[in-house]
Amino acid sequence: MKDATRLTRLGRPHDDRGLVNPSIERGSTILAPSAAQLYNFPEGRPHYGRVGLESQRSLRAALCELQGGAGCALTCSGMMANTLSILTAVTAGGRVLVSDSVYGPVRGFVLNTLPRYGVTATFYDPHIGPEIEGLMTDDVQAILLESPGSLTMELQDVPMIAEIARRKGVISIIDDTWSAGLTFKPLQMGVDLAVQALTKHAGGHSDVMMGAVVARDEVMADRLREMERGLGIVTAPDDSYLILRGLRTLELRMQRAAQSSLRIADWLSSRSEIGSILHPAHPSHPDHQLFKRDFTGSCGLFSVTFREWNNKHSIRFLDSLDLFGLGFSWGGFESLAIHCDPQLKRSTSRRRHPGALIRFSIGLEDADDLITDISQALDKMSD
Repeated sequence: MKDATRLTRLGRPHDDRGLVNPSIERGSTILAPSAAQLYNFPEGRPHYGRVGLESQRSLRAALCELQGGAGCALTCSGMMANTLSILTAVTAGGRVLVSDSVYGPVRGFVLNTLPRYGVTATFYDPHIGPEIEGLMTDDVQAILLESPGSLTMELQDVPMIAEIARRKGVISIIDDTWSAGLTFKPLQMGVDLAVQALTKHAGGHSDVMMGAVVARDEVMADRLREMERGLGIVTAPDDSYLILRGLRTLELRMQRAAQSSLRIADWLSSRSEIGSILHPAHPSHPDHQLFKRDFTGSCGLFSVTFREWNNKHSIRFLDSLDLFGLGFSWGGFESLAIHCDPQLKRSTSRRRHPGALIRFSIGLEDADDLITDISQALDKMSD
């Protein structure tokens, strides 16, 4: 069964009631049938609302099935999903290896919060290749990947790094929000924990925030579940339902956004203002061969460098856009754009971009209309 079909079926009741969607159950207290069962609830029956009711259970099951995982934790944001995955993997005295292209708030967490609990971080170039093994010393407990990288869109050789990590006894974690677990399957490539900001593609309508961590095997799933419950993490039933509803159209929306983004990227590549197109699915991307090997499709998120621009140019360009909103999220129905340089932090990456970096998130608008909007904004730059 292909994912496009699977998305219409996963997380559904499939019982004799005939409902095609799970119920939204709101509750905190769950009464035990007897005193003897207060501490011994029947298998599969929740004992307290914090552990999740029907919509949360259905969403967990759906994400596990889509990604081929053994267990899933839900969080109230993608950032919390990242921190949960890291805390699941590390203990005091350990160290994490972090891709230099990792999401900015995660960078802040490993630099500012983890050291308070005796865990340190070392950043590595996302294009390091097999040399990553030399960094996996005895104190390294986890490695954080993000492919494509946040803002600058570097791809990593995920299967190779996952295999080295497993051989060295290091837990591998990846932020897989860009593919939504649909066009890329990191767990099937050996990664231990796959993180996703469900706020983005899975939600799809810019009206709900949630995250998820999916574990590859039962051992890691038990470890993840213990940390999730130990931290008291809880998600709302209505939010879980909205994410599950968003999954039904995930493939269609991502396919539409991907097609539009490539068309826009092709058009931008002909403009004299452009330095480079940082879209993994575009043939000009330096890691395009990795993309063709590991991914079955792309999405609407990509970045562009502009020759000889500075931050003032970027601000003027963004303020000239009409259809593009200016906002930090992505993966919704609406197109967005941001200038990246004010938040861009790198420690070890070898590649540098000339000029200014702009990130586009392409939504469901007509591609011609978006091209017209970018064109008129660029024309104003020469006025």
